Amino acid sequence: MQASVTPLLGELLRSAARRHPSHDAIVFPDHRLSYAGFSYESHSLARALVARGVRPGDHIGILATNRPEYLPLLFACVLIGAVAVLLNARFRTQELRHVVRHCDLKWIVTGNLHAVPNAERLLEAFPELLQDTARLALAGDAAPKLEHLVALDDTPRGPFEPWQDFLNSAEDVTEQDLICITDTVEPMSTALIMFTSGTTSMPKGCALNHHSVFWTAAAMRDRLSVVHQDVMWDPLPLFHMASILPLFALMHEAGTFLTDHTVDIDRAVKQIHEEQATFLYPAFPAIMADLIAHPDLKPETLPCIRLINNVAHTEVLEANMAAMPLATHISAYGMTELSGIASHTDPADPAEERARNCGQPYIGVEVCIHDPETNLAVTPGSQGEICVKGFSVFQGYYKQPEENAKAFDEAGWFHTGDMGSLDTKGRICFHGRLKDMLKVGGENVSPLEIEAWLSTHPGIAMAQVIGAPDERLQEIPVAFIELHPDARVTEADVVAYCAGQIASYKVPRRVIFVSEWPMSATKIQKAALRDRL
Repeated sequence: MQASVTPLLGELLRSAARRHPSHDAIVFPDHRLSYAGFSYESHSLARALVARGVRPGDHIGILATNRPEYLPLLFACVLIGAVAVLLNARFRTQELRHVVRHCDLKWIVTGNLHAVPNAERLLEAFPELLQDTARLALAGDAAPKLEHLVALDDTPRGPFEPWQDFLNSAEDVTEQDLICITDTVEPMSTALIMFTSGTTSMPKGCALNHHSVFWTAAAMRDRLSVVHQDVMWDPLPLFHMASILPLFALMHEAGTFLTDHTVDIDRAVKQIHEEQATFLYPAFPAIMADLIAHPDLKPETLPCIRLINNVAHTEVLEANMAAMPLATHISAYGMTELSGIASHTDPADPAEERARNCGQPYIGVEVCIHDPETNLAVTPGSQGEICVKGFSVFQGYYKQPEENAKAFDEAGWFHTGDMGSLDTKGRICFHGRLKDMLKVGGENVSPLEIEAWLSTHPGIAMAQVIGAPDERLQEIPVAFIELHPDARVTEADVVAYCAGQIASYKVPRRVIFVSEWPMSATKIQKAALRDRL
């Protein structure tokens, strides 16, 4: 990508549509959108947003699973300089009440599709919405900035504007009116807020500007030699960077992006065959294992697949390479705070090396390994905290100055909370997490989030959550619980208490009741709890 290009996400779409209007952009099993169609729908939705009073800087929440309207709506937001706040479709009552208020959402677009009733969950989280159908201050003090709700599907109750009525409002704004707004969008303005769990009790909003995401996607394109003819299969949720960043990288070359409403391996294999995918992006071991096990996915019948991206332990990557030997297998290091990815393995490196590291940082991204105690750089090969500088680093956690002060040091390094090292070639080797976080089926999960909810149960005196290894999901949450005297609480009671209040992947899969805790001088020793598993 030439330096003269304006690094705006809206320009990424406009450029691709100008160069390859008839080429497939987004392909679902039951829906296909060309770049011309993608651009037209995005601009129409942008005009509708403007007609309804949305302006640059307004926060627009998208609460939905993967569906054809999702990406045009996202691009409609960034075209006019609004901030697309991509809400995890698995959030339930506690998370939704927190993020809607904390992130100052002015609008929420949602719906009920594919057995995920997001609109209903929003109403459960904000019963205030059913008490007053006025268009202003819909949720009162619970979400004082919230002004408007739009339903993607037929929603029988609540103050939702029907999707078609919203679409029709585009007629009130001309293309020239739209240009007057799109021309004011600046590369350093916030484009996206996406969520990650950390050491706080609730999801944190990561603010990402156009410049960071645009150039990180370009760097991914360059490292992996993405070309116009590439057809990428990535069924991951569109509210995840593991889906959004690969899409943006592909859009730099106007390639084709294959996705689906949910991860369905039968449909996936059919789609990979029919569309002749060249690049698979399962990312997580469970999805890759299901692909390999599928009887219709035979490597010799798919010579078109040139790249497969996964993030996994060395042994898993080596097994993937053996199962799909005709493709080049790559891995990466990243997180939402780094616009998704900071490094990728070089496809030209030998396979045995690609299985053992995460590659060199992208050009323009610096990585240094710091001693967690002294914050001094360590020698090559030594382990420490992975710290990052460069264009890929996010703007910060939205409205969380204390978290930002912890995350960024005086020299401007972002401290990832991950343990790693750099080999003699400057490639990142990941060794685990410093932050006490779980990785459940690709989702980052803060134990404190689960512990905070469990502690509200009247029978629970104390709860500690740790991760137990799981072959399919990498880790599963296990809750150690001390009950109040005379309390009668079962494992089933604990699970039922969590259901519908926190996301399903955060619900403990095991509950272990204890009467005493392994302690250091001041803290519970979670390592000792892990030894009990």
